[in-house]
Amino acid sequence: MLMEGGDSAKVAAQTGVRRRMTSRELAIWRSLIDTTAELRRILGAELQESSLSPADYQVLLALSEADGRRLRSSELAKTIDWERSRLSHHLGRMERRRLIRRDDCPTDSRGAEVSLTADGARVFRRATAPHMRAIKKHFADALTPEQFEALADVLRALQNHHPHLVART
Repeated sequence: MLMEGGDSAKVAAQTGVRRRMTSRELAIWRSLIDTTAELRRILGAELQESSLSPADYQVLLALSEADGRRLRSSELAKTIDWERSRLSHHLGRMERRRLIRRDDCPTDSRGAEVSLTADGARVFRRATAPHMRAIKKHFADALTPEQFEALADVLRALQNHHPHLVART
């Protein structure tokens, strides 16, 4: 009995049998990498028109969603999946622009708390509407409702296969 590529993948996953990836699977993987990189580039370029880099936006988003609009730097690094040294350097640049503030942690003298400043909140709010329009234009408008559901299924399958992935769907 001949199986479609997806069927053989299901059988291999269920039986634990290892198999090589097909050339079609590799082509789809490469297309995913290239497409998401291009989407990040396009969205990043449009975001910078709001005077924020994608990295700035990521930090400000995490802080805006945090309780009290503040996080310990170690928790912020974990939330956005950055190395602590990268985060420290970036926070220094953001602090000089008065987007965030770093204070000594009151419960741990070794740590720092990162807070969203009023200026940072204002810049973040001003950037969010154009950023959401760009996401709609370059991502959402390209997909049908059925494609969104199929994508949600793919993401759930990946999250189930890798439980450490954050599920936001």
